[in-house]
Amino acid sequence: MNKRTLGRSNIEVSPLGMGCWAIGGLWRWLDGPGGWGEVDDAESIRTVQAALDHGINFFDTAANYGTGHSERILAQGLQGKRDRAVIATKFGFNVNEAAKQVTFYADPTDVVKNLRTECETSLRRLNTDYIDLYQFHVWDFPLEHAAAVRDLLETLVREGKIRSYGWSTDSVENAKLFAEGEHCVAIQHDLNVVRDAPEMLALCEQLNLASVNRSPLARGALTGKYTKQTVFAENDVRTDDWSKEAFFTPTLDKLAALRDILTSSGRSLTQGALAWIWGRSEKTIPIPGIRTVAQAEENAGAMKFGALTADQMRQVDEILRQTATN
Repeated sequence: MNKRTLGRSNIEVSPLGMGCWAIGGLWRWLDGPGGWGEVDDAESIRTVQAALDHGINFFDTAANYGTGHSERILAQGLQGKRDRAVIATKFGFNVNEAAKQVTFYADPTDVVKNLRTECETSLRRLNTDYIDLYQFHVWDFPLEHAAAVRDLLETLVREGKIRSYGWSTDSVENAKLFAEGEHCVAIQHDLNVVRDAPEMLALCEQLNLASVNRSPLARGALTGKYTKQTVFAENDVRTDDWSKEAFFTPTLDKLAALRDILTSSGRSLTQGALAWIWGRSEKTIPIPGIRTVAQAEENAGAMKFGALTADQMRQVDEILRQTATN
């Protein structure tokens, strides 16, 4: 597959990114687990390098992930290769590295007060002079304060600290407000075979924004590795109710019916799930979580197959309608 332009910027990215949440290790989100369990940092570094070697040049991380650990590991993986990579990271939460805990700021205005410091901290952890895509991470931030965040991001663009920005949100209203900024180029939102986002995709196509897709594999449910009886470790974020209700239950209810189409032409289930996203819109850039070299190779292999055909997309729609009524 050919590279894509990151929204209305001139930044070229692979049609597939590497999500770096899972390489952040253990940390706490409010009172629960925020990470995906234990990690092997040496394997994570090899994974970043393998992703780059297999054609993935877009890496999505956040200050939250391991309270900065993911950013540091990404920097080590890209050492000496920064010019080959497009780095996206996120900001907006109160990150306590010493306590390995992330919380909301006490007041929305604190986000603007701390934004510049957060940017500088991420630049140091990433060992870079600039961030290609700086994304607001607070998905349901009050709109009355969001314009101030957007305007400060424009200032950071002018200063050369960041090249562009976006918002990680599932709210079309939020996306519209940020898109009024000249250098807003992307919206990150949930999208997978069983969790569609037609309004957000329509907005991205209308305004020429990149649709950066989190949870493209439904937190692993679309890989075929898990069942409804799977029990995750207590330090794995997938123990939360949101993972079960939004991803695992609805996905596992439909996976058997979707399997033949998703595995067409020799694809793995993982590759088929990514192919559906590419078939959904030319603006999409899925960012599956990748934590091993083997996963990097499998995910990158999806780019050789490309998108599902229009006929296959229609077949998937029909199956989803049928399973919804059963």
